Parts: sequence; C-alpha cells; structure tokens
Amino acid sequence: MPDRHIDLAQARILISNDDGIEAPGLVLLEKIARDLGADVWVVAPEQEQSGASHSLTTRRPLRLREAGARHFAVDGTPTDCVMLAVKHLLRDHLPDLVLSGINEGSNLGDDLTYSGTVAAAMEATLLDLPAIALSQKHARDRSVPWQTAARFAPEVIRRLCARPWPEHTLVNVNFPGVGPERVRGIAATAQGKRGIADNLTQRLDPHGRPYYWIGPVHEDGAAEPGTDLAAINDDLVSVTPIYLDLTNRPVLASLQQVFG
Repeated sequence: MPDRHIDLAQARILISNDDGIEAPGLVLLEKIARDLGADVWVVAPEQEQSGASHSLTTRRPLRLREAGARHFAVDGTPTDCVMLAVKHLLRDHLPDLVLSGINEGSNLGDDLTYSGTVAAAMEATLLDLPAIALSQKHARDRSVPWQTAARFAPEVIRRLCARPWPEHTLVNVNFPGVGPERVRGIAATAQGKRGIADNLTQRLDPHGRPYYWIGPVHEDGAAEPGTDLAAINDDLVSVTPIYLDLTNRPVLASLQQVFG
C-alpha cells in the first residue's frame, strides 16, 4: 500500500469500538465523522468488549444484527467487527478510513496490548486501511469530559488525513481528562511504559474459596518525557504512530550472524 492522502469529504468512514453499540463515545464519534464526511458506517460489538485485545472469534458462529441505517451490531470482538465490515458488509466499496472509539478511558503505554479499541484499528491496518484509535481519559470519580474529545478529535483527524498515510501504521490518540479549556495543545508522542502498581486482589467467596479480581491499572512513578503518558499528564492531546511490523531489526541482524 503506497502512502496516500484521504479526502474526508469523499471518504467512506467505518466506525467501531470496544465499549459496545450503545456507548456514548461511539455516538460522539459518529457525529464527528458525519461532520467530516457523509458516508459513515457503524459496525460495533453488541456488548462491551473492553480488554478483548486483538482476539478473533473462531470457535462459534457470529451473529450480525442490523441496528439501523448503516448501523450493525456483532456478537463478537472489535476485531470481528472490522473483519465482518471489510470482508462482508463493505467488500464492494471498502472504507477509506477506520475510526475506533471514542473509548471511555485512556489507552496509553502498555494498554495498547490489551485494548479492544486499539485492536479494531490494528485489524484495519492489517487489512491495508488507514485507522485511528481514539480514547478519552477520565477520573473514576468524575464525569467523562466528552467535550474535550468533541473539541479536538475533528482537528486531529483532519490533520492526520491531510498528510500521506504511512504503511503498516495506525495512530493512537488520547485526550486528557480535563475540560477543553484546560488542554494545552496537541503533541506527537512515543508509546510510553507504565510503572504498574499491584492491581490483583485476592478475596474469599461465601464458601471460603479464593477468587481473584484484576482491577484497574494504578500508575507508579513519573512518565518518561516525550511519551503518551507524559503528554496526558501535562494536559496535552497525545498522537502516537504505532507500527505493526514487530520485528526487532538490530536483533534480527545479530541472529542472522548466528543462524545464517
């Protein structure tokens, strides 16, 4: 796939997420997409799939429900949704852009390996389609500042689509958990690395048998400058290019000397 520009006014836009077909972030993202272009399709999970990562349903059939005009719900993962949209629903006229989100909660640093939101964008990228994952950070004891994503997402999407889209690359966008008036700007960032505090809890059920609960991630320590984590901590919108060729090139060169 050569680098290419995206004409949003003429683009077919596919929207998915991991929070489900009824999620407020999906409703907001569809509104944003419709302000950018007229040909917008929504294919999202029937139920919440947070933490589903890049899982694909292979051991049972999938059901596809028409939830409205150009709206479809899938009883599967975000990856299933993008696969069904591209290989079935839109196979005769493929999307020009895939948007995933807007996730309720951030997807920063190591979150990318677990995130269903990022996984939908990842699947699109593997299918040679430009894709952006979008997430809105919020404090658990406060309402979600959706107005921040509403204010900055159109600008970020437009600016990304105005430049040539690189191969094998998705873009992971995170909005800080503050109101739009407190956002200090937009930063291009690298993927960070969390210092993760213990988030595994062991308890006993009424029968005295232990069970385990993996709770929310608690960050431990300062974020490295220039990373997505640091940008969000500084009330900046974070824009991170994620490259899907996972080969460690320097190590490959050394292994070729060992194995020929």
